[in-house]
Amino acid sequence: MSRHDDNRLREQIVTYAKSLFDRGLTMGSSGNISVRLDDGGWLMTPTNACLGRLDPARISRLDREGRLLDGDKATKESFLHMAMYAERPQSQAIVHLHSTHSVAVSCLPDIDTHDCIPPLTAYYVMRVGRLPLVPYHLPGDTALGEAVKGLAGRHSAVLLANHGPVVAGKSLEAAVYATEELEETAKLFLLLRGQNPRCLTPEQVAELEARFPRD
Repeated sequence: MSRHDDNRLREQIVTYAKSLFDRGLTMGSSGNISVRLDDGGWLMTPTNACLGRLDPARISRLDREGRLLDGDKATKESFLHMAMYAERPQSQAIVHLHSTHSVAVSCLPDIDTHDCIPPLTAYYVMRVGRLPLVPYHLPGDTALGEAVKGLAGRHSAVLLANHGPVVAGKSLEAAVYATEELEETAKLFLLLRGQNPRCLTPEQVAELEARFPRD
């Protein structure tokens, strides 16, 4: 990868991260973003970094084995990203947030753990699809990576119980858009609880999935 491409991706991470932070989709030092590189390594946001105040020069660069090459120490949740990438060679970026409405859904006791949010809108189906729930693990527990890995091959997004979403995309832009769509649909889902909303039919979902493949 050329220095120009490396700098472009770092600036792109900073721009999207600040946008997510400024709109309240993550807070404090929560959340992390990664982008896969042509050499098999990754750029990742550093540990304990605020997504609203990233320095592009300090973004972590890891090799294909996850070893730090330059920048600050990578997010302590880098194993989540690596587990997702291992099962999704077509994905080029991952966004993990602690976004309020998505986390709220992850705390509900009666959701479908195989598909946490029903198909309320076409864009949710197009950008997220089925969203399984990953059982709760302690923060930093590497067993969480294995749990994510078991689902990532079949799903571009998963919801960590009492924690938040992990969303992969064919580009950073696609991963961010899917994360935003997930958060907005989580908000709709919470607003409509108890209202018996009209969801898309299985036939409508199948048509969307055939016409608009995610990656």
